[in-house]
Amino acid sequence: MIVSYPFSAVVGLDDLKLALILNAVSPRVGGVLVRGEKGTAKSTIVRALAAQLPPVDVVDGCRFACDPAAPDPACPDGPHDPGQERRTRPAALVELPVGASEDRLAGSLDIERALTEGVKAFEPGLLAAAHRGVLYVDEVNLLHDHLVDLLLDAAALGTCYVERESVSVRHAARFLLVGTMNPEEGELRPQLLDRFGLTVEVRASRDPAERAEVVRRRLAFDADPEGFAARWTAEESALAGRIARARERVARVVLPDARLRQIAAVCAAFEVDGLRADLVTANAAIAHAAWRGRDEVTTEDVREAARLSLPHRRRRDPFDAPGLDESRLDELLDQHGDDDDDDPEPPGGSPRDGGPDGDGPDAPGGSGAESETPPANDPRTGNGPADPPASGGSPEPSSGEPSSGEPSSGEATGDGTTGRDEGRDEGRRGGAERVVAAAEPYRVRVLRVPGLGDGAAGRRSRARTPHGRTTGSRMPDGRVRRLHLTATLHAAAPHQRERGRGGPGLLIRDTDLRETVREGKEGNLVLFVVDASGSMAARSRMSAVKAAVLSLLLDAYQRRDKIGLITFRGGDADLVLPPTSSVEVGAARLRELPTGGRTPLAAGLRRAAEVLRVERLRDPARRPLLVVVTDGRATAGGDVPRSAALLAGTAGVVVDCESGPVRLGLAGSLAARLGVPAVHLADLAADGLGGLVREHRRYEYRKAV
Repeated sequence: MIVSYPFSAVVGLDDLKLALILNAVSPRVGGVLVRGEKGTAKSTIVRALAAQLPPVDVVDGCRFACDPAAPDPACPDGPHDPGQERRTRPAALVELPVGASEDRLAGSLDIERALTEGVKAFEPGLLAAAHRGVLYVDEVNLLHDHLVDLLLDAAALGTCYVERESVSVRHAARFLLVGTMNPEEGELRPQLLDRFGLTVEVRASRDPAERAEVVRRRLAFDADPEGFAARWTAEESALAGRIARARERVARVVLPDARLRQIAAVCAAFEVDGLRADLVTANAAIAHAAWRGRDEVTTEDVREAARLSLPHRRRRDPFDAPGLDESRLDELLDQHGDDDDDDPEPPGGSPRDGGPDGDGPDAPGGSGAESETPPANDPRTGNGPADPPASGGSPEPSSGEPSSGEPSSGEATGDGTTGRDEGRDEGRRGGAERVVAAAEPYRVRVLRVPGLGDGAAGRRSRARTPHGRTTGSRMPDGRVRRLHLTATLHAAAPHQRERGRGGPGLLIRDTDLRETVREGKEGNLVLFVVDASGSMAARSRMSAVKAAVLSLLLDAYQRRDKIGLITFRGGDADLVLPPTSSVEVGAARLRELPTGGRTPLAAGLRRAAEVLRVERLRDPARRPLLVVVTDGRATAGGDVPRSAALLAGTAGVVVDCESGPVRLGLAGSLAARLGVPAVHLADLAADGLGGLVREHRRYEYRKAV
């Protein structure tokens, strides 16, 4: 038997505990999205919650966990008789792996049995297994979009629909949805963020004493899981009992009109889109009142609910970090409150001390035993006294290195030209680096990688994907997932006589089965190589460059690409952002990018070639798209033609940033060496990128001729 880490033994994470408990009290809250850095016990606490949920009665033999008191009339295993046998089992905890298929999630029909035996056999998926329990999705931001859509639709409707080859199956799928994600690995789209009821941002504690207690408890658990869990049995039982009582109370909680007006005013003031935020906040406030032991929602309940339901709904674009100004929230609640509700304490203690029940551990978010660090000699930890807090010293001030010197007026560039103009530009600034603010991003046209790929699902380039238009058929590699019926019949028809089939119909064998081949869109690795030298800062050019790259980053986010960012300035090139799905991090790094110094263009190209080489080994199916943003000048870094040869065959574009009345055309020469089209910076916002595919084809034709 696998022993879970006790929920009550988790140190800190008060908001996360509260969000999970509110969903356990009322599934109408709509689930929890846990955002946070790696190693913050996100998975541990979610798994621990399932053990605190009350057990459920199910119809014996039903694969869809129907409630004997109210069985689903459309259950695929039904209909169930009212007096059918029942059994009691713990609430299910189902984990959805990142690599799961749509069939594994929603269930599938056994096509082989349907064709060979004439049986419509349905195999339930993970949504059926999670019914009346917890569905946990670790790294939900790494799931394919169509799986996230399917998952959230089922969570919102409480029903899963499966459509396969003209056969329709539906079954109940009501569960507590919990997703975790590391923002550094990519964000969910705002439309999908909105479908999660609550969100919590978790970070590791910076308090040495609290961190030491976390390690102490974990070591004690790893050494003796059963003994450690036994020491927390009383707290776990009290918590489970309190959740059960809150579940019974939640139906009796009243939401007064005054509190409803507060909710509406807060949501309107924070300019959240739609009305889902109002509904979620109302349901969460009702659940919070039930958890605190009250029969009427108070301002304090509204405040706690809004803190968890609004932060992720305030994002206007992927570059906005989620968050909520709590002082502004308090002002709004005071402004739209009334005098007859000052969050009175119920008899027997304050809401933070467990409410009128007076039993169970203190609520998360308060100052009770669940969130306090116990004494060092607490026998439940199985260890001795705690380590004393470490004494910290004041941080040393950082010192920046001066940028590289400016080139002389007659210095030869790596591209065979002189750096005279660049020297004048850099000379005006004395070679000092500076950070230039970006102009507003804008909408750009799509760039695509030529050909047909097999990469991760996305919205940029053509690819063979599980979804999209049908383009053909193929022999299956293992189990048939998507039957191509016409191709299967064509394959079986010529063999009917030798198989002894004389009557109507076809005798189909495994070797006749064919899978459907579909064409859709894939996401690519968009690698930005940005010139941050002194010449780019001339004439306020860098502000426009940053706006262009931010616009392309936004386009990459919408098309579900991975991105990477390389900058070159001074004497070398830096990988500012390794390939990641987090466009938000890329935008932050770009905004902080300083400019100044010489132009090591060749070094930037070499670094790009090395990054792409490593990424081909890590993810060979994801095709790269190179975006070089430069004016084409090179005053340091080595031989540009030799470095450009390392990127031969890589799809991409050169964004020409040269400006002024006299242009040398160096970016166009670089594009010719790389074998990619060039587009001027000023054309990105118009139809410049719209014709890039045609321009690339014309370039390929001219090269072939």
